[in-house]
Amino acid sequence: MTSPWLARPGDLAPARPRQVVHESWERSRRLDLDPERLLPALEVAEDSLADFRLAHPLAPVLPVIRKLLVRDAEGSGLLVAVGDEMGRLLWVEGDNASKRSAEEMRFVEGAGWSERQVGTSAPGTALELDHGIQIHDEEHYALRVHGWSCTAVPVHDPETRRILGVIDITGDARAVDPHTLPLIEATAAAAEAELMVLRLRALRDSEGAEPRMRIAGFARGSRPGAPRSTAYPRERAALPRPVSMHVLGRDIGELTTPAGTLELSTRHSEIVTVLAWHREGLSAARLADLVYDDAEATVTLRAEIVRLRRILASVGGVELESRPYRLSVPIELDAHHVISLLDRGAHRVALAASRGLLLPGSEAPGVAEIRDVVRGRLREAILTDASIDVLLDYAATDDAQDDAEVWTAALRLLPPRSPKRAGVVAHLEALER
Repeated sequence: MTSPWLARPGDLAPARPRQVVHESWERSRRLDLDPERLLPALEVAEDSLADFRLAHPLAPVLPVIRKLLVRDAEGSGLLVAVGDEMGRLLWVEGDNASKRSAEEMRFVEGAGWSERQVGTSAPGTALELDHGIQIHDEEHYALRVHGWSCTAVPVHDPETRRILGVIDITGDARAVDPHTLPLIEATAAAAEAELMVLRLRALRDSEGAEPRMRIAGFARGSRPGAPRSTAYPRERAALPRPVSMHVLGRDIGELTTPAGTLELSTRHSEIVTVLAWHREGLSAARLADLVYDDAEATVTLRAEIVRLRRILASVGGVELESRPYRLSVPIELDAHHVISLLDRGAHRVALAASRGLLLPGSEAPGVAEIRDVVRGRLREAILTDASIDVLLDYAATDDAQDDAEVWTAALRLLPPRSPKRAGVVAHLEALER
């Protein structure tokens, strides 16, 4: 069955448009947009464009987008555009001849391409629906855009899932090739993962204080109340950050709340990790069993809960409730993020985001159970669907070094004349000794 989000390049003049296109046209009509006269407004002046770009949250991940999309678009007749959450194009790069042609429909940096401005288009409709979409030729609402096709995918904040912007490929029928949508979806996932990496790195590098808590919004040497960076013009104050915890490749958890970041003890890391995974809550006996391997250890557990509540109160943003024991707000583990990437087929990004085992030093049964789930999901997804390059990268990890099935799968996928086969064969022979 064909996805409703994919265009149908061979169907240039369908008797009835796809449902998703028809609904977008209806929204455009209700806004009294005139398809014969529609032309995007220049919403960001040329002299302000540099400031908008610098302050936009996607600016730091432009190198990722350029590496995955723009490099191959140059000379191809295709354009790669990155817009903000309001549909304003901030970067338009790619084929120079196509850039000049696209100026006639004002597909240029600074132009507003939201659905409310220009009707049905891939960037505007992707933002309106909050998912990727392809729009082919005459499916565009504005007559001036007929002859062009486009594919676009929204990009989200990796923690809040708030839309940050949109990535778009525009050009001829190649822009709506069936492979284009998954390519942009993978690029969006890579950009989101890079944002998370940069965010965690900034937290680690920021100034610490006992108990190694770093308050959000204060940089090293800054005066109290001074913002760390210039706010994006549309919103001068950053939205509150969700509660998250970094547990992959670490023996203790690093908890981040809207107020700051705190490293927990081993036992508290185990309790919070188990409760973050079991969001519905756990009885005292069940939690004691998952943390201490002893359902009768409820007295010990309650004493630890009292101490943990005090620590959570000191940083703010999350509380530990009772009957059953549960967290007052969901805590997003970086392990959740890895599984989300795997579910979206972004295997390479998921592997890069995994960064080691979950609380590797912990022997708590509940932690071991979660650790095995994450390891199993990663292994299964890579063995089943990943490319040979990703499979080889996974094989080189500590977790897969001695996994003969992984190395055998890599050997099976390598081309007969690949120079990498000799190394894989040698490794398999070493495992058999």
